[in-house]
Amino acid sequence: MPVSQVSRTLSRLEKACGARLMQRSTHGLSLTDEGRTFLEYSRRALVTLEELEGEFAARSGEPTGVVRVAASTVVAQYQLVPSLAGLAQRHPRLQVELEVGDRLLDLVRDGIDIAIRTSPNLPDSVVARQIGTLGRALYAAPAYARSRGLPHQPEDLHAHALVTNSAATLLNEWPFRVDGEPWTFAAQGQWRANDTNMAATMVLQGLGIGRLATLVGDTLVQQGLLVPVLADFVDPRPVPVHAVTTGARHRLPKIKACLDYWTEWFGR
Repeated sequence: MPVSQVSRTLSRLEKACGARLMQRSTHGLSLTDEGRTFLEYSRRALVTLEELEGEFAARSGEPTGVVRVAASTVVAQYQLVPSLAGLAQRHPRLQVELEVGDRLLDLVRDGIDIAIRTSPNLPDSVVARQIGTLGRALYAAPAYARSRGLPHQPEDLHAHALVTNSAATLLNEWPFRVDGEPWTFAAQGQWRANDTNMAATMVLQGLGIGRLATLVGDTLVQQGLLVPVLADFVDPRPVPVHAVTTGARHRLPKIKACLDYWTEWFGR
């Protein structure tokens, strides 16, 4: 929308409320106390509208509308995209818009209906439904193994080139089991990427050893493009995969249809 149109709309809102909603300064705009109150009530109104939308959709018997889904590059490429054809067959009136990346988005601020997350720490303000699990392991390209060799013990990793994630730094804590005891290696990457798919590409190019999702790494091993590293020591630590929504949105027919379908899909 043109800035002038937004400004006129804001002026009309402030006149109708009899209060200043935005504080204007040379540094930009910020909400006043009245503006924050107005925002909270507006969000409640939106929830009511969504419930109304859901009521009519439920009566029509067919989920319909756009569902915005946020997921990491790897989950989107290897799980969500392959699932979409089946989702379309089951619910042809649904439309899915993918927001792909490793950065955690704010569901409300960024207008996300469902976020697929593997984080073990989820805020109390969201509704999370487990739809599957995800494991991770270490891999290297055959070319890297030929030129540099492979480590025999986890501590040997200090002498190798490593690929790590600069966006999700928790993924750089590589878990092992040594003599039956848990042991963690803090990986310092010579090569770093803020995207899980780009990190996998770096490993494929033979730049170093990386920790990848097994749904990616095992597939590439079967194709002869990667080899497992320290398989006898790696603790895959499968983590739950959650579909996360806010408020009562999980009860909307279009959201519930996606959640039910993806629970089946990830389960397979």
